[in-house]
Amino acid sequence: MREPTLDPVRRPRLPRGRTLLRTGLIATFLLTALAALFARDPAPSCAPPPTAAAPAPSVDASGRLAVPPGAVGVPVRLTEPAVLALVHPGDRVDLLAAGSATPPASPSRDSTLLARDALVLGVVGADGAILLGLDPERARSIVGLPEGTRFGVMVRPK
Repeated sequence: MREPTLDPVRRPRLPRGRTLLRTGLIATFLLTALAALFARDPAPSCAPPPTAAAPAPSVDASGRLAVPPGAVGVPVRLTEPAVLALVHPGDRVDLLAAGSATPPASPSRDSTLLARDALVLGVVGADGAILLGLDPERARSIVGLPEGTRFGVMVRPK
C-alpha cells in the first residue's frame, strides 16, 4: 500500500499530437455516421402505390369483411390448415378440389378449379376454415360436393 504524501495533485493532461488527431478523426467519423443514419430516407415499401380510391370494405364486429352485394358467404374447410397463416380477409384466392379424403389411386390426378378469384371474407384458424364470398350459383355447386372432398387454395397476387 502506498503511503500518503503531500505532493500536489496533478491535473490530467490533454492528449497531444497524434493521439489528439486520432481522437478527433474517430469523433468526426462517429458523428458523420450518426448524421447519415438519421438523415437517410426511409426504405421504400414493397407495396405498390395506391391506385384509384376504391371504397373501403366494411368489416363486422368479428373482424370479417361484409359479404359483397350479389354474393354469398361460403365456409370451406381446407385440407392443409397451415395455409391459413398466408391468407387474410380481403385476399383473393382460387379454390381447388383435390378429390376424396381417401388416397387417390393414381398420384397424377389433377385438382379441379372450383372458383377463380374468390374474395376471402374471414379466416378461422382453430379448425382450418375460411369464409369465401362467391356468386350463389358457384356456392351451390361447392356446397353440393360430396363429403370428404379436400379443398386447397392458391393465393392470388394483389
